[in-house]
Amino acid sequence: MNKNTPHVSFVLTTMLLLFSIACSNKAKTEQAAISTFALLDADTVMFNSFVDCNMAEAWIGDTFRIFPGKYGEDTVWGAAKELMFADGSNAPEAFATTAEGFSRPKLPEVAPIGQPGFHGAMWFETVYQSDEDRSGKTLYAVYHNENYPQNLPYNDSTGQGYINHLWPQGLRGPATAAAVCRIGIVKSEDGGRNWVNKGLFIEDLQARMILKPYNTSNTFAGGVGDPSAVRSGDYLYLFFGEYSYPMPYDSATYNKQTEWSGQCISVARIAIKDLDDPQGKAQRWNGNSFGAAWNGTGKPIASLQIAVDSGGSAASSPEGGFHWGPSVSWNNYLNCWVMLMGKVTGPSWAGSSIYISFNRNKDLSTGNNAQQWSTPSLLLDRPGYFLWYPSLQPLDTEEDIRNKYTCMNLGKRARLYVKFIKPDKSIYASAHIIEFEK
Repeated sequence: MNKNTPHVSFVLTTMLLLFSIACSNKAKTEQAAISTFALLDADTVMFNSFVDCNMAEAWIGDTFRIFPGKYGEDTVWGAAKELMFADGSNAPEAFATTAEGFSRPKLPEVAPIGQPGFHGAMWFETVYQSDEDRSGKTLYAVYHNENYPQNLPYNDSTGQGYINHLWPQGLRGPATAAAVCRIGIVKSEDGGRNWVNKGLFIEDLQARMILKPYNTSNTFAGGVGDPSAVRSGDYLYLFFGEYSYPMPYDSATYNKQTEWSGQCISVARIAIKDLDDPQGKAQRWNGNSFGAAWNGTGKPIASLQIAVDSGGSAASSPEGGFHWGPSVSWNNYLNCWVMLMGKVTGPSWAGSSIYISFNRNKDLSTGNNAQQWSTPSLLLDRPGYFLWYPSLQPLDTEEDIRNKYTCMNLGKRARLYVKFIKPDKSIYASAHIIEFEK
């Protein structure tokens, strides 16, 4: 969920504010039959540019490159050009880049309304690096995309776009529209300086949008977004938030528990060979296999859903009650997948906690391996704040640099970054290191 909170100056008072909420004693949590982890206090590191998504990154030769920010058109928040990149000889050096040290890549132009091409705004969420290019410069960025009926009106011939009828309101009040999120792919062959749009990975169509009078969340009308993608075998696996109704929406038959049943964190996959022409090629998990269409209805990961009797609820309701915003990495020390996620507990994606889950199946393609995530455990809680976009990041140790670790591939220790939000402030920073034990 991209709320577009304002960029803030990283001044001493802000640093002191974050330090005061981040310092805590060691927090140790045990995940049965998975691992033990400790959340350790560390020096506070402030990020100096706009972040409103997962941190996409890759090693280009011996350069660690990050891609934060937002780009494109937005009928509610306005046009944006904050999607930039920064370099370092290691991850902490790249993350320490000053605001003036970021560079702006060339991104796909926004197509005119009613014409084919890229529409709306994009945020890079994951960068997959092709192993067929020894230079490391061939990159595929998986992006979160947001649109509205005003800039992407419904197209009968394609089934894409949205009908501005009974449309729910957005984050800035009754005069604004709720967004719809989709997920797409762009490609670069020069290490991320120039990008070409390749098409959509997955999307939800108009029929499954949740409209008035039941959608009162002031966030999304529906869609899929906030993804994290990892490679396993011949596929790129996409873990993402599902915010639509699990069947065609009809106000006469709407049921909140039915909506809940089809939402939370879901998974889809696409063959690596199809990344240059992705649209229509991905398949979602349908409950038994990866057999649901890229724009069809899949099934969420059951172990990550919050049961109704434990506070679980529908995404269209302001009461919250679901996990979202996954950030997935392979952990070489634990020999398992690790997922971080937020938890919505109130209106406008309110939620003060970050959770962690594990999956020991390295091969996600066999059986239901991609579904076998442990029940989420609490990692961090900061009451009074919204905590969004958690990610684990490599350190500047000899091991992390030698192995060219990124947020998708890590070891025994890693930095925890989180976006801390209050109505008047938005801070992306780290004040903790996580340490795993087998």
